Amino acid sequence: MKIKKQTMIVLIGICLISFILFAGCTGGDQSASSQNGKIIGIEPGAGIMQNTEDAITEYGLDYTLVASSSAGMASELTKAVKDGKWIVVTGWTPHWKFARFDLKYLDDPKGIYGGEEYIGALARKGFETDNKGAYEILSRFHWTADDMAMVMLAIEDGKSAEVAAEEYVTAHQDQVLSWIGDVVGDGSLIKIGYVLWDSEIASTNVLKKVYEQAGYKTQLIAVDAGPLYQSVSTGDLDCTISAWLPQTQANYMNKYRDDLVEVGKTLEGAKIGLVVPEYVTISSIDELNSNKDKFQ
Repeated sequence: MKIKKQTMIVLIGICLISFILFAGCTGGDQSASSQNGKIIGIEPGAGIMQNTEDAITEYGLDYTLVASSSAGMASELTKAVKDGKWIVVTGWTPHWKFARFDLKYLDDPKGIYGGEEYIGALARKGFETDNKGAYEILSRFHWTADDMAMVMLAIEDGKSAEVAAEEYVTAHQDQVLSWIGDVVGDGSLIKIGYVLWDSEIASTNVLKKVYEQAGYKTQLIAVDAGPLYQSVSTGDLDCTISAWLPQTQANYMNKYRDDLVEVGKTLEGAKIGLVVPEYVTISSIDELNSNKDKFQ
């Protein structure tokens, strides 16, 4: 009798374990089948990432925003386009990917990503007083998306950012001299902050070369967007030309506006949003959910 009881207990235990394991496997399959789609993003601190989190909420998207980097996003996009796969990424203009691939922005009927953006120059308080010439150059620095694309494409094709910037400056001396004007640098060090977006890598390296031609020393310091604004506001950085406004970095500008100087616009006609290859047959963000199974 004792043996029968023990046998029954063992059998019941085996059944329970089998049920739990089976239930667990079934739950895993259900989870996999209902997994969210993916939006390939960039650095977590970038303003466009917050815009995209807002878009996921406002449009009720069954998608997960995957944090990566500007280079990581571009790599994923390149692979997908090469294989003809559907992919949606956080995108902005100017960027070399629009010159390299046939891409399009998804319509944003709720206006989450805002309208036209501009890229601006910011400086620490006291920079103009401490170094009037360097401030004047910064205030005159203005170019177009096509100008910037030349530098970005050269970098994408394998040149270092410094070499690509040097070649641009050499080939566009009339433009460079209009920025420098009659300023003669005194050899002082200018600390320039920037974020690691392809557009900002290109523009900041060009500004570096311009300052050096004018007679200044430079130090480039790469930081995330939040620390960039903070460092300009505290005076740890002299300036930056990485400010995407009025929408993309609005949260940082609102926080630090009173403690820094808005010098001017360096590029107009910028844009941010969700980007897909041209062959993707949807045109609006609100079509993403109904086509989730087609995206990688």
